[in-house]
Amino acid sequence: MWFRALRSMFDTMELFFTVLMIMSMIKPGLSSTTTFNVLQYGAIGDGKNNDSPAFVKAWKDVCQSKSDTSHLIIPATKTFLLRPITFNGPCNSKYIYIQISGNIVAPKTKSEYSGSHINTWIGFSFVNGLIISGKGTIDGRGSVWWKQPCIGNPPPGTNCRPPTAITLNRCYRFQIKGYTSMNPARSHITLTSCKKGIISNIRLIAPGDSPNTDGIDISSSRDIQVLNSFIATGDDCIAISAGSSLVKITGITCGPGHGISIGSLGARGETDIVEDVHVKNCTLTQTLTGVRIKTKQGGGGFARRITFENIKFVRANNPIMIDQFYCVNGMVCQNKTQAIKVSDVTYRGISGTSLTDKAINLNCDQNVGCSNIVFDRVYVKSGVPGMKVFSFCHNAHGRATHTKPALNCLLK
Repeated sequence: MWFRALRSMFDTMELFFTVLMIMSMIKPGLSSTTTFNVLQYGAIGDGKNNDSPAFVKAWKDVCQSKSDTSHLIIPATKTFLLRPITFNGPCNSKYIYIQISGNIVAPKTKSEYSGSHINTWIGFSFVNGLIISGKGTIDGRGSVWWKQPCIGNPPPGTNCRPPTAITLNRCYRFQIKGYTSMNPARSHITLTSCKKGIISNIRLIAPGDSPNTDGIDISSSRDIQVLNSFIATGDDCIAISAGSSLVKITGITCGPGHGISIGSLGARGETDIVEDVHVKNCTLTQTLTGVRIKTKQGGGGFARRITFENIKFVRANNPIMIDQFYCVNGMVCQNKTQAIKVSDVTYRGISGTSLTDKAINLNCDQNVGCSNIVFDRVYVKSGVPGMKVFSFCHNAHGRATHTKPALNCLLK
């Protein structure tokens, strides 16, 4: 009893301080707040009964509320089972605060997704001023999807895409912080066409061999920050895809996973753009790759003004990589004369150990190449006793100072 009372007290304190934070962002005289609790709408919270209808009813009132701030409370000591659900805006309130103190779980079986659009498990669309915060857990129960990503028996060659745990689509001025996400069917968090968002102090966890369980996927989004979070998963810890700019990533602990990636870009000959990305103060431990830029031949556009600064590798595979010949799943890819231009990429203050001998790999397109690639104070040594590490370049242009292994292959 005392534990529940103590946790309730902390939840109340969390709500209080979050209200103060929101009120500080609202002009004086505009601080009305309305609170909604999913239990008041019929949610049971036993982890067995489907609570989606109750969440839909609660969201309707939250979104239609004319208060400046509307709170949706998902209370502690409860576990809420949700089938695929989308919370649609735009809403009336300037801020929509969702307090996740309890736990949310996905269905155990694929059959429970039948009849739903399964690209996303929990989606938010056109919701501005969204704040998702709390100490609860979101469990995607994704293991049923990892070996077979389809429902039923589709024709051979069908490309099935399991549901992403959380998707934000066309959301503006949002924050995501505090909670733990585990075992998604696919990515933990996907941002699509979003602006001015902060993701901070979250934990994203899945087994290292779970397929396509990216931590955070950012696409067609602008002015996004990812801060001070722990990501241990089966694919990219963070992937920044086409149409994204002004992305800042700071204080990330990554591993296991595939590292922090720009791309892949240029699939199916598309014109893709990524620019103004700054990755700083991150540690990558035993990741499949470290920090990389990956583009496919035949695409157009550019990836430019990208900085990796104060990065530490701990026994990482392929620590530093630019790959303009990226080809998935070992497929035979055709050579193309067109490629995405990679330029103005800086690696500064980087150190650590590599589990592969090719510690720095700049594999750039023969026709387009990579330009203004800068290395400054980059020191990567072997993490395997007796193994030497080296650098490789192909049509990469730039300069290097205080870098080991030496980058003598870098063209002026």
